Amino acid sequence: MPTIKRIPSKYAGVNYTEDPYGNRTYYIRYRKKGQRKVIEEKIKFSLDMTPAKAAGIRADRIYGKELSNKEARIQAQKVKDAEAGKMTIDRLWTAYKEARPDLKALKTDESRYHKYLLSPFGDKEPKEILQFDVDRLRLSLGKSRSPQTVKHVLILLDRIVNHGVKKGLSTALPFKVQKPEVHNNKTEDLTDEQIRDLLHAIDEDSNVQVGNMLKLALFTGMRRGEIFKLQWQDIDFRRGHIAIRNPKGGKDAVIPMSEPAQALLENIPKKKGPLVFPTHDGKQHVTVQNQVRRIREAAGLPKDFRPFHGLRHVFASMLASSGKIDMYTLQKLLTHKSPLMTQRYSHLRDEAVKRAATVAGDLFDQVMRTEKKIAPIKK
Repeated sequence: MPTIKRIPSKYAGVNYTEDPYGNRTYYIRYRKKGQRKVIEEKIKFSLDMTPAKAAGIRADRIYGKELSNKEARIQAQKVKDAEAGKMTIDRLWTAYKEARPDLKALKTDESRYHKYLLSPFGDKEPKEILQFDVDRLRLSLGKSRSPQTVKHVLILLDRIVNHGVKKGLSTALPFKVQKPEVHNNKTEDLTDEQIRDLLHAIDEDSNVQVGNMLKLALFTGMRRGEIFKLQWQDIDFRRGHIAIRNPKGGKDAVIPMSEPAQALLENIPKKKGPLVFPTHDGKQHVTVQNQVRRIREAAGLPKDFRPFHGLRHVFASMLASSGKIDMYTLQKLLTHKSPLMTQRYSHLRDEAVKRAATVAGDLFDQVMRTEKKIAPIKK
């Protein structure tokens, strides 16, 4: 293949070749300042390149203002190598997932990560994240999401980074993540009349299965998810117990069945499969929101009353208000991991104690009034 002749330009160290279509490829020849080695390079092709521009590039490389082609390649490789070993939030998230495959909330965490954390922080190392970035995320989410959701997202960011620190994969965040205050200790309750209306609406509704789920929540205080995954093998009719597998509170638990709960379960016809409340194709329910909303509306309950969650609270409130159940027992019935969760019902227990004190006061007052009526003994 014949060598293409280079055409010299009027600028020192700049020449070029020209193809039949008039397109030029420029070359520069130079020594870096203070060095003896001659470097000859091809300039990246550009339609608007001129001998003058090529001479300017040559001058920048002589004085070290611009890297040579070889230096640029070495620098690019260093960056690439650094990126390959960079423990970004995305890589830490992968490590976090792999280390905790049995985590109950992993699906929820994965959804939160991809929705809220991947875009702003996925390609950053913890040390590169600024407090301003996290504050901006917190404020942005706060406009459309509940404080509880925002808090969960920021807690997840903390957990991912802390896992990396614990495993020696990365450094910690250079600041403490500020999380929003959450005031969600709302204790939903129903009056006796509202409970009667709800039970009537359940009995009148066409969906018997969902009605039985709601009744079971009221009679046992079980969570929605626990009811959805309840299996016949978890129910011991002879001993009157229900086994709760993998409850939100942590360890497996066994709760006693009340007479209404046992009667309800005994009258549910068994279908194919292990689930007590299967879908029409035998699978586990994911949601029954539409059916539950219909029953709530028929009962005339407030729109903000969350039936499954609310009936769990009704169950707990009735027991706490009775004054016959101590907080430790209530904690076990509700399968709360910590007594702090059960403390929201303590004020109801206090009311029961106050009523008992009032009764005692009335009794003493009655004694005092009776004493006044006793006629003095005449001497």
